[in-house]
Amino acid sequence: MSHETSVLDNPIWHALATAHAHFAEGDDLAKRYQTDIGPLTGMKGQSPQAYHSLAQILGPNDIAVLFLTEPPTPPKELRLLQCFPMYQMICLAPPATPQTDFIIEKLTTADVPEMRKLAEATEPGPFRQRTIELGGYRGIRIDGRLASMTGQRLGLNEFTEVSAVCTWPEFRGRGYANALVSAVANGVFEQNKTPILGVREDNVNAIRVYEKVGFKIRRTLHVSVLKRSQ
Repeated sequence: MSHETSVLDNPIWHALATAHAHFAEGDDLAKRYQTDIGPLTGMKGQSPQAYHSLAQILGPNDIAVLFLTEPPTPPKELRLLQCFPMYQMICLAPPATPQTDFIIEKLTTADVPEMRKLAEATEPGPFRQRTIELGGYRGIRIDGRLASMTGQRLGLNEFTEVSAVCTWPEFRGRGYANALVSAVANGVFEQNKTPILGVREDNVNAIRVYEKVGFKIRRTLHVSVLKRSQ
């Protein structure tokens, strides 16, 4: 499977302009996911006009999380809260399914309270009430407790992002993340799409897991968190 990867240089924008347009708010210069899904926001480019459009779609307490190819250059009407480098990784072949003695199950809206608790404790990225609608969520339960989960986030026409990879600390080192990322990535391939994911450059352990699954680093993006100036 070979897809044109240039759209991945601006993945949030292209997701909200194509396959995830039904989740989008904004205009032809800046778009964001509906707030109860998440804070991911995209701009067509880093023009003054696009930044102005971005400021217009943010409420006074909203944050915008952007993935940029260059460091952000926000105007005075926006305040930069955080910026850090992230590896964008891509998986070009379906991963092998690891042999395990645990069960991977589909997660549903009934699991959202437990999913949010896990995400808040481990901080894989924002997880809100409707984030599960982005699809593909799988989990592993140990003695009835949700020990680990992974799902999908950005959806483009030819790519889907694997995201929310998180495990309670006491359950780490058992291969849960490897198995879940493999399962979710294979689900993406079954949709005739290519899996991508993002990981902080300093998260060495996670990078090792993703490389074991079959992901390779494609490029660095700048994760930028912005808010309207008061």
